[in-house]
Amino acid sequence: MSIGFEIDGRVADVARRTTEFVRDVVMAEEQACDGNVHAGPEPLRRRLQGAAREAGVFAPHADAEWGGLGMDLCGQAVVFEAAGYSLLGPLALNCAAPDEGNMHLLEKVATEEQKERYLRPLAAGTARSCFAMTEPAPGAGSDPRALATTATRIEGGWRIDGRKWFISGADGAAFAICMARTSGSPGDAGGATMFLVDTDNPGMKIVRNIDTLDQGLFGGHSEVVFEGCEIGDSAVLGEVDKGFAYAQVRLGPARMTHCMRWLGVARRAQDTALDRAAQRSAFGKPLAELGMVQQLLADSEIDIETSRAVLWRACWELDQGRQAAQHTSIAKTYVSEAVNRVVDRAVQVCGALGISGDAPLSRLYREVRPFRIYDGPSETHRWAIAKRAVRAARERVATR
Repeated sequence: MSIGFEIDGRVADVARRTTEFVRDVVMAEEQACDGNVHAGPEPLRRRLQGAAREAGVFAPHADAEWGGLGMDLCGQAVVFEAAGYSLLGPLALNCAAPDEGNMHLLEKVATEEQKERYLRPLAAGTARSCFAMTEPAPGAGSDPRALATTATRIEGGWRIDGRKWFISGADGAAFAICMARTSGSPGDAGGATMFLVDTDNPGMKIVRNIDTLDQGLFGGHSEVVFEGCEIGDSAVLGEVDKGFAYAQVRLGPARMTHCMRWLGVARRAQDTALDRAAQRSAFGKPLAELGMVQQLLADSEIDIETSRAVLWRACWELDQGRQAAQHTSIAKTYVSEAVNRVVDRAVQVCGALGISGDAPLSRLYREVRPFRIYDGPSETHRWAIAKRAVRAARERVATR
């Protein structure tokens, strides 16, 4: 078994151009809107994505057939981190959530007709999408088995009824991938099906956009009602009752791409702290020469490098086609918490500047906190990590 950390030349080149693009184009756009794109200004998105195409960094994750660069997850890890240095970088490259995860799911599961209708415009940036699974309590959240939205057979298709909330990017999306229960009851491990629903369907309505701590996700987070939402049989994504299995096809890689993007945020926060520590003096010397500040800076370097290592390991496992649930859970838990620590330390190093609007840190601080909840809270992942570890231990004992 060979172990290496060499970055492919093509990946390194795209990452370099992404770094330059983010620095020269995207950062100014982020500062102009203060990173707040919940209202989804469409001209901004199209302007950024057009510039990304010109820079040759557009859609690094999408297959070449759909106009992307066709990178595997290990390659994406390098480029997405560079894009994530700005809150709008992933949007510009068309690799932001939830569209990036939906593209991956459609590539793996959709029929050829569905790919042409939904994947092609999504990959091209001419349409946006959302993933409608999460529901208000007691519905699906960190436990997807609580899924309460139903899809009932009707002549020629299905009728969806239910309420979803915190549906990221729903406002302005062209279509939704909706999870609905086609058999069983809330709490059952199976019985979910994915459906492709055009958002102009009269049975699908956004009832409100939710006010949230973060403000950097294009289109925000919405509460959505499906009421008598009728769709044809061709709207089924994959097979009936296989929705939970398909969710894992999407969520494993999507957790890692979240980590990639947020690692870019952590690097930016650390760079801000390093610059401040080198320039600001107190008690007769630069902050960078004070032991307690050095500890904060060192711990953040450790967190960033460790995050990158566990992330790359999980990406390698996924690229090899292995069962990587344990590694993706470990990476998601560690990186989400490490990113929070890095940004928090950067605020502390910068002091009053850190909590002011004169530096990006207060904005970054708002954005990274929800990461410990998105795509499974740390507590749920720890529970799953422990269960797998105990199961492996029992299997070892049984074979002795």
